[in-house]
Amino acid sequence: MKHQDTIFALASGLGRAGVAVIRVSGKQAADVLKSLTYKGLPKPRRAVLRDLAAGGALIDRALCLWFVGPASYTGEDLVELHVHGGRAVVEALLAALRALPGCRLAEPGEFTRRAVENGKLDLTRAEAIADLVDAETEAQRRQALRQFGGALGSLIEEWRQSLLQTLAWAEAAIDFSEEELPADMLERTRAETVRTLRAITGQLADGRRGELVRDGLFVAVLGPPNAGKSSLVNALAGRDVAIVSETAGTTRDVIEVRLDFGGYPVTLADTAGLRQVFEAVEAEGVRRALGRAEAADLVLLLLDGSALDPRRDLPENMVKNEQCLVVWNKADLPWPERRSGLAISLKTGQGLDALVAALTAQARDCLERPGEAVVITRARHRAALEEAAATLERAVEAREPELFAEDLRLALRALGRVTGQVDVEDLLDVIFRDFCIGK
Repeated sequence: MKHQDTIFALASGLGRAGVAVIRVSGKQAADVLKSLTYKGLPKPRRAVLRDLAAGGALIDRALCLWFVGPASYTGEDLVELHVHGGRAVVEALLAALRALPGCRLAEPGEFTRRAVENGKLDLTRAEAIADLVDAETEAQRRQALRQFGGALGSLIEEWRQSLLQTLAWAEAAIDFSEEELPADMLERTRAETVRTLRAITGQLADGRRGELVRDGLFVAVLGPPNAGKSSLVNALAGRDVAIVSETAGTTRDVIEVRLDFGGYPVTLADTAGLRQVFEAVEAEGVRRALGRAEAADLVLLLLDGSALDPRRDLPENMVKNEQCLVVWNKADLPWPERRSGLAISLKTGQGLDALVAALTAQARDCLERPGEAVVITRARHRAALEEAAATLERAVEAREPELFAEDLRLALRALGRVTGQVDVEDLLDVIFRDFCIGK
C-alpha cells in the first residue's frame, strides 16, 4: 500500500529525559531532513551531528540518521532525530515538522502499521512490539521477545505452506483428472491435512498460558470478614490499596492490584468478606466475591487461625476452583488447634516470605511448562486457529474432493488472518511449479 502523507511522532517517552527520539517516515522524509539541517543527506544508516533549525531559528543540535526504504523499520524512507529530551526542545521540533507541507502527526501505531503493510513485519511480530513496550514482568518480556523473533509467525507459515501444497494437489486432482497423477493423491492429501490438524490442536491445548502471561494470572483473595484479606493485599502490594478496619463488611466491592511475583504478572483481587448477610449492598459484595472466585485462575482462601470455627459463616461449596491455596492468619495469637496450610501473621510479618514463594511457585506452574514454548498469546490468535482446526476437521471427513478443497481454502484464510498474509497468488505458484500443467 502506498501512503501519500509523510508522518512524524515522538518515538521515546513523554516528559523530561536526557534524549528524545523523533521519527519521520514517508516519501518526503529526505526533504524534511534537508529542510531542517540546511544540508544534503548523510550516508544511510550512519549517525551525524547536525544543527536543526526552522525559519532560521536554531532548535537544537541533534544526532540524525537517514534510512533509505525499503531498508528501514517502516519499509519507507525514514529519518530519526535524537535531540535533547527537554519538553521545550521536543515541542519546538514537532511544531517545525507540523509546519512542513505534506507532513502530519502519526496516528497511534501507524509506524508499525506501515511496516506490516510494506511487508517488514507480520501481524504477530507487530503485536509483539506492543507487548514488549507494555511488558511489566520478566515473563512478559521473554514471551514478547519470542513472539517478535517469529515463534508464532514461523509456525503459521509452516502450516500455511503445508496446506498450500495439499490444496494444490487437491485442485490438480479435481481440475486435471485426465493427467497422469498419482492414484493415491487424495489419500496423501488427507494424511497431510491430519498432520497439520494435529499440530494446530496441539498448540491450542496449551491451557491459555500465553494469554495468562500477557494479561496476568488472576488471584482472588477470599475469606470471612476480619480474616485480614485487605491487610494481606496491602502487605503484598507494599502500599495501602484497600481499606483496613475492624468493622465487618468494610470491603464491599472488588479491589484489584497488579503485582510481580518472581517475574510473573499477577492481578490480586481483594473481595468482600464471605458470610450470610441481609443488607443489600454487602450481599452484592459477597455475590461479586463468589463470582470472582469462579473466574479466578487461583483462589487464596484466608482464614483466622485463632477462631474456634473459622469456616462457620462461609457459604457451602463456596470455592469450586481447583486451584485453591489455604492460608491461616494471626499466627501471633494462640490457636485452638493445629491448622493445615500456610501460617502467617499480618501483624508481625511472620510467614509472608513463604506465602510469596508459594504464590510465585503457583504462578510458575500455571504459566510455564519446561520445554514447551507458548506461541498463542492473544485471543485473536486462538479464535483464528480454532476456526482453522474446525475447517480442517471438516476437510478430513469430506468425501467430495470439491468440499475437501473448499475447507482447505477456509483453513488457509483463517491462518492468514493471524499473520496478515492471505494471498491466492501463492496457491497458483505452487500449482504451476509442482505439476507442469499445459505441457
